[in-house]
Amino acid sequence: MDHIAHIREKDGQVQTVREHSRNVAKLASRLGNKIGAKHLAFISGYFHDIGKLSTEFSDYILSEVNRDKDSKSRRGSVDHSTAGGKLLYHCFHENATSVPRKMVTEIVTNVILSHHTGLLDYLSLDGSSDYLRRVTEKEILEYEGIKQDVFESFSYSYISNVLRKGEVELEKILKKNSKSSRDCFLTISFLTKYLFSCLIDADRTDARCFEENIPLPQADCYSKDLFEGCYNLLIKHLYSLNTCEALNPITRLRNHMSKECDLFADRKSGIYSLSIPTGGGKTLSSLRYALKHAVKHGKDRIIYVIPYTSVIEQNADEVRNILEEYDVVLEHHSNVFIDENPEDELSYQKAKKYKLVKDNWDSPIIFTTVVQFLDVIYAKGTRNIRRFHNLANSVIIFDEVQSVPLKCISMFNAALNFLKNVCKCSILLCTATQPALDFVERSIDAIDGEIIQDLGSVVDSFKRVEVIDKLKPAGWSTSEIADFALDIMEEENSLLVVLNTKKVARELYQELYCKEKDSKIVFYHLSTSMCAANRKYVLNRVKKHLENHEKVVCVSTQLIEAGVNISFDCVIRSLAGLDSIAQAAGRCNRHGESTLKSVYVINHNEENLSRLRAIKTGGEIAERILIDKRNNDLTSDLFSPEIMELYFQNYYTEMQGELDYYVKPLNETLYSLLQGNNKYKQYYQDKTGQLFPLLIFSSLGTVGEYFRVIDQKTKPVLVPYGNGKELIADLNENIDIDQANCLLRNSQQYMVNVFDYEFQILCKERSIIPKMDQLVFVLRENAYDSNLGICIKDQGKMSFLGS
Repeated sequence: MDHIAHIREKDGQVQTVREHSRNVAKLASRLGNKIGAKHLAFISGYFHDIGKLSTEFSDYILSEVNRDKDSKSRRGSVDHSTAGGKLLYHCFHENATSVPRKMVTEIVTNVILSHHTGLLDYLSLDGSSDYLRRVTEKEILEYEGIKQDVFESFSYSYISNVLRKGEVELEKILKKNSKSSRDCFLTISFLTKYLFSCLIDADRTDARCFEENIPLPQADCYSKDLFEGCYNLLIKHLYSLNTCEALNPITRLRNHMSKECDLFADRKSGIYSLSIPTGGGKTLSSLRYALKHAVKHGKDRIIYVIPYTSVIEQNADEVRNILEEYDVVLEHHSNVFIDENPEDELSYQKAKKYKLVKDNWDSPIIFTTVVQFLDVIYAKGTRNIRRFHNLANSVIIFDEVQSVPLKCISMFNAALNFLKNVCKCSILLCTATQPALDFVERSIDAIDGEIIQDLGSVVDSFKRVEVIDKLKPAGWSTSEIADFALDIMEEENSLLVVLNTKKVARELYQELYCKEKDSKIVFYHLSTSMCAANRKYVLNRVKKHLENHEKVVCVSTQLIEAGVNISFDCVIRSLAGLDSIAQAAGRCNRHGESTLKSVYVINHNEENLSRLRAIKTGGEIAERILIDKRNNDLTSDLFSPEIMELYFQNYYTEMQGELDYYVKPLNETLYSLLQGNNKYKQYYQDKTGQLFPLLIFSSLGTVGEYFRVIDQKTKPVLVPYGNGKELIADLNENIDIDQANCLLRNSQQYMVNVFDYEFQILCKERSIIPKMDQLVFVLRENAYDSNLGICIKDQGKMSFLGS
């Protein structure tokens, strides 16, 4: 066990396989213990790198460290991840007769085999199994010597005893989260992912600590005192708001709901709904629940999951300012480093450096997106899943939960069940329009309670707008919408127009500006083509105009609907789901400044929704409800709990076939592959003439390969806006780990995720500059417009606005 595991770049110090294996086993065991799986995690950690117990690997690592920079790297040429899995499979699976023994060995073996690539399929759709090929067919040089070294350190009986304890852990976990045999396989898939997360983070943490020559971290759970201090600061802030506004009925109602959240925090962990109407103060009320609940029930962290990056910076800033005495808030918008570069394209030292960047959600309070949350659990590779274990024993708050993409509903519900039942999470589903997640076929186990009592009267008390049906048989053109908006501005001081696609939002903004270039109206545009810092600047400018009662129009995509604290005199909303219309209405007369104000629903005939079926279908159901209202067939308020429930039940019924994440090229759903599909075992038997020898047959690798929260694949690009220019200037090939960690945190505000086809166009236009061995991509200055965001060929720039 005295072979080389790592060589420190600064001084050439060697870390042995023995030292690294023990450290990783210790760290992984601690992380696994959060869900009662410390022995399974221990075995994963100890065996993951035993393939380094060979002269072949020692020769390789020495040659890489001493390699001339001009000579070709052998990165990835020596397989050191197969040996551990192969040893466990041969010694503890092949001759085992116990079902639990076979299962725990199969789980741990996959975790070990996969720690450089991402989890493997136990069984692939064509009836093949790379997992089996690795453990039964692949030749490992010096394998017998490796096995001898391992058993000299740990006896066969010792390892068998640890696995036996792992069997007990598996049995307890299955009982917590499985009502049927199919549920068992679903739980096993999540457990495999969780253990994989423990191993990845433990492996990289130990390597980073060795490289930086610092001690291993202690348990990273946050103290009761810290959350108690944050809670006291929040209560102090809430009381400070009850001065001049104390007589405002909206303020009194917000205070009442905030206190309900406080009282509810005493309840045990579970899945609860918080149905506060838009403008009701969900962010601070849910924080009040989360902090008190974390103190009372010993939770490790609080995680806000928000639909759009546009809201992260607003909510994070609000919380950060209230808790200013504590440096506790982390914003995580997107990954900075691309996770696609094959390891053999990088030198040993460079690849190691980028892998060791601390990117594991180890802060007390985290703000992130639905995309990042789901990627942590389902995306391919090793970067995202590293964070999975830090979801355990947390309070997780889903803001605007109705925004979870339709195709992900079943997988979202399955993840929530595992997080609640196995990971001891407390989960809050926050929205003004609860999406009936317990109505669908693959539902969450149960919503354990609604925090807000007498919800119907609360919704009535918050009524601040009148929805006006302006749908036309032929629809509205961009020019007609512009004229309508300008007519409204003759009577109102402010207007928000929300459209369904970036293209038409950009076009309407330009149309409005051109039609009223010399007027006193100020026009703004918001979309996800702009980085977070840019959007934040625009929102602050708009708010300033609103405070000064200056005439202002903001044209936006739906990103402004999810929790952005802003209030316009009037709103125009392009037809979409009833929940989206309700969210847009929440940006109108938000604080009850006036009597009822108008929200106009129009149908834009230039929007291309052919690839946005969820929006299109939601709009069709909303249109039917509007027609029923027009004909007096429905008497309840459009946003009442009864009509919202009716809307979502119709919506989920109509979209039932898409809830399990159907993948057309596979003619299969990812949910089915997560469970394991029996027909692929038959393919294996037809192909080999033998029964499939594994008990687990899920296709985790294929799930990761095809899982995309957003239909089209995106790449993060660092843009030259504000301080983003300085960050780009600071990028260089010699950046060290500390600097990379700093970059990771500071660059979040200046990243834009662009679709692959957009990325290719930008590359052809030479607007993209690769940095750090193509792990980071930056945008040239001439391709970014502060009014429109990233500018792709033929979309134009707003040079006449002084961009």
